[in-house]
Amino acid sequence: MDELAVTSATTPNVSSLRAPTGNGPPVCIRFDGRQNADSGGPRIFQGHASRIDAVAVTPDGGRALSASWDQSLKLWDLQSGHEMRTLLGHGRPVDAVAVTPNGKSAVSASWDYTLKVWELDSGLETRTFAGHADVVKAVAITPDGRRVVSASADETLKVWELDSGRTVQTLRGHTRSVWAVGITPDGWRAVSASYDRTLKVWELESGRALRTLRGHLGQVNAVVVTPDGRRAVSGSADQTLKLWDLGSGRELLTLEGHAAAVHSVALTPDGRRAVSASADRTVKVWELASGATIATFFCDASAQCCALANDRKIVVGDASGRIHILELEA
Repeated sequence: MDELAVTSATTPNVSSLRAPTGNGPPVCIRFDGRQNADSGGPRIFQGHASRIDAVAVTPDGGRALSASWDQSLKLWDLQSGHEMRTLLGHGRPVDAVAVTPNGKSAVSASWDYTLKVWELDSGLETRTFAGHADVVKAVAITPDGRRVVSASADETLKVWELDSGRTVQTLRGHTRSVWAVGITPDGWRAVSASYDRTLKVWELESGRALRTLRGHLGQVNAVVVTPDGRRAVSGSADQTLKLWDLGSGRELLTLEGHAAAVHSVALTPDGRRAVSASADRTVKVWELASGATIATFFCDASAQCCALANDRKIVVGDASGRIHILELEA
């Protein structure tokens, strides 16, 4: 299939965007063209001194949090591009961040073996969770906002009470570092991704592993659960994404097209499309029904993480410490 290339020439280190053309409905991915009020530049946010490994968006889609190896988190206004505040407190790189369902707080995970809870309006650190024996790689929050699930290089996941910081469960079963975790919309199950090349489905109340998903040929770096809670999408160092049936553990589809490890995966709110960020310096958009790539964004550094601000707007963090705001159009 031929592709149409569109290039921004407003700044050095330009990024190009491609969208497939053909018989189907036209789909393209582009920079959000609005200008930053203070700089007049394109929608690339700069402020971190090192790579960004996670981004999370508030439920209203208005703000984003970035987590960086410079040991900080930053809160951004997605409308204006302004950096609203910097959250300092971790003593080593910050690998993950999640926002509570009410949008008032966030939880971060760090190489310092801790998680921290932050009040977003003030930027204040309200509590620290300690208990992991190694780097904390990922964090997710249950839909009711009551519990936090963390994943660590100590080969475990932990379930915490958000308000008290008390450890409710420790989930054991992986044989290598756990790199990612997602939670089903009903809050009853979690799906973990590990360096041991597997994913596991867990019952959070009991801490019991329900099933193990096997099929990736490399470490599994990312996982996200579909809005209906029935499937999950994973991303791996084997350069692929896979779609899984959580009820049976069956692999439904393999998405191929990246040329290096897949670091991050996100889903549109309707669950029909997946977005992946890769070390091959691309972000790809996929139709899950067919497995087809419908758009590719090329950047100048490894794409480390991605999140959806709504059904069209994509927030991407890269290894150079920049945030790109992209918009999907149909």
